[in-house]
Amino acid sequence: MNNKELTDLVNEISIKYFHKKFADKAIFNSRLQTTGGRYMLAKRVIEINPKYLEELGMEELIGIIKHELCHYHLHIEGKGYRHMDQDFKQLLVQTNSPRHCSFLPSQKREVNHVYRCVQCGYTYRRVRKVNVTKYRCGKCKGRLKKD
Repeated sequence: MNNKELTDLVNEISIKYFHKKFADKAIFNSRLQTTGGRYMLAKRVIEINPKYLEELGMEELIGIIKHELCHYHLHIEGKGYRHMDQDFKQLLVQTNSPRHCSFLPSQKREVNHVYRCVQCGYTYRRVRKVNVTKYRCGKCKGRLKKD
């Protein structure tokens, strides 16, 4: 899929779910690392991470596009377009758009460290080491012990 086809798809989704045209541009940006997409306010461009289409398929891509279109249409209408705004949250629910995108399978990290609370027994799985003298259990404030 190229940028022209992506823009056409975004326009199609916009008409179907928002009943409004998408008059601007959508592009793939392979430099995006931690997100599925973003809406750039100044340029009015939606950028999509192509890895999501490759690894998770069209359904995940459509969800990301719907999320970015929520930002887009609210920004154009002068309403609250940020994640914390009520207008944004309501439009997400109305259009059945995801709040966050899924994790990429290629980005999943292996669990290297397992800690257990001495008091309640809750298990914490972490990629990075945790200083057990500094941190406590989030459930009961008990001491942590490395398993």
